[in-house]
Amino acid sequence: MADPSAAAREGAEALALTRELIRRASVTPDDAGCQELMIRHLTPLGFEVERLPFGAVTNFWARRGTDGPLLVFAGHTDVVPAGPLEAWTSPPFEPHLRSGLLYGRGAADMKSSLAAMLVATRRFVTDHPDHRGSIAFLVTSDEEADAVNGTVKVVEHLRERGTTIDWCVVGEPSSSERLGDVIRVGRRGSLNGRLTVHGVQGHVAYPDAASNAIHSVLGALDRLARRTWDAGNASFPPTGFQVSNIAAGTGAANVIPGTLTALFNFRFNTEQTADALRAEVERTLREGGVRFEIAWHLSGAPFLTHPGSLTRAVSDAIRDEVGREPEHSTGGGTSDGRFIAPTGAEVVELGPINASIHKVDEHVAVGDIDVLADMYQRVLENLLVRA
Repeated sequence: MADPSAAAREGAEALALTRELIRRASVTPDDAGCQELMIRHLTPLGFEVERLPFGAVTNFWARRGTDGPLLVFAGHTDVVPAGPLEAWTSPPFEPHLRSGLLYGRGAADMKSSLAAMLVATRRFVTDHPDHRGSIAFLVTSDEEADAVNGTVKVVEHLRERGTTIDWCVVGEPSSSERLGDVIRVGRRGSLNGRLTVHGVQGHVAYPDAASNAIHSVLGALDRLARRTWDAGNASFPPTGFQVSNIAAGTGAANVIPGTLTALFNFRFNTEQTADALRAEVERTLREGGVRFEIAWHLSGAPFLTHPGSLTRAVSDAIRDEVGREPEHSTGGGTSDGRFIAPTGAEVVELGPINASIHKVDEHVAVGDIDVLADMYQRVLENLLVRA
C-alpha cells in the first residue's frame, strides 16, 4: 500500500514548485530564472544540461541517458503579460491559494505542467534508476511571443548533431473541463499574410482622377472570407480564413485612400498546403484587378500523431489515474509541437484545464497538479520500463 504521508509530501512538492515558478515574472521572452530552478532539480537526477541561448531567448536541453528510445518533456517558462494589475484579485506574480485553486500568471499555461514533469521524473528515476532509453527536457522562453529563437532553434541544433526524438510530451494545457479529458494529438497549420493594396490617392469629389484602394479589394476579400476551403477530415476541422486588421485612409472624410494594409490568417488542416493557399489568395486578388503585395509568414505546418505507442501510453496513463478516456483532438491554436513533429517524433500534448489561460486571475486546481505528475510518471513507466 502506498505511503499516504509520502504522497502528501510529493503533492506538496509539486505545489511548491509551481508557486516558485509563478513568483518569477517570466513575461516573454524573459525567463526570469525559471529554467535555472528547473536545472537545479534535474542535475542531481543525472541529467546532463546544455544551456542554449539564442538572441534574448533562454533555452535548455537536459538529457539523462544516452541510449534510445528518447522520451522528451517539452514546455515553456515564458508567460503572456498580466494586463491591468488592478483587474486581478491578487497580484499575478504572487501565487495565492483560494478555495482549492492556485492563482497566478502561468499557473495553467504552463508552470504547473513543468512542476509536475519535474516531480514525475524524480519519482520515476528513484523507482527505476536503470530504466531503458533516455529522458530529456526541452524548455524555452520563446513560445508565447515570436517563437523564432526558442524550440525551433533547439530542434535545429539537435538535428545537426544527429539527436533523434522518439516521443515528446508537451505540457500545454490541453484539458477542457476535467483533467485528462482531452489530449492534443496534432495542431492546424497557421499561415499569416500582410496585404498591401496600391491605389491612387485623390479628392472624393474627383473619383475619376483617383483609384480607391478600399474599393478595389473589398470584392476579393469578400470572396476569400466566404469561400469554403475544404470540409476538414476525420482528424481536423475545416480550414478557416480570417481578416484580423484593416487600415486605410488619412483620417479625412474627403480623401480617397491610395493604400490599404490588411492582416489575415489561415488555420489550415492536412487537406491544404501553405503553397496552395498562397497561390489561391494571389490568384483571387489578381482576378479582381487588385494591385497588391503580400508578405507571407508560415508559423507552422499542420501535424498529426497517429495512434501508436505514445498515444497509447498517454491514454493508458489517464485511464489508470482518473478513469476516463481522453478525447484525441487537434483543436486550439499552435504550440511548439509544430517544430518537434516534423523531425519524425510522436507528439502529444497533456496538461491542465485551459479555461483560464491568458486571462485575468489565471488559475489551476491544486489537486490537479499532483494528479498530472502521476499521469506523467505513468507515461514514463509505460514507455521506459522493460516488460
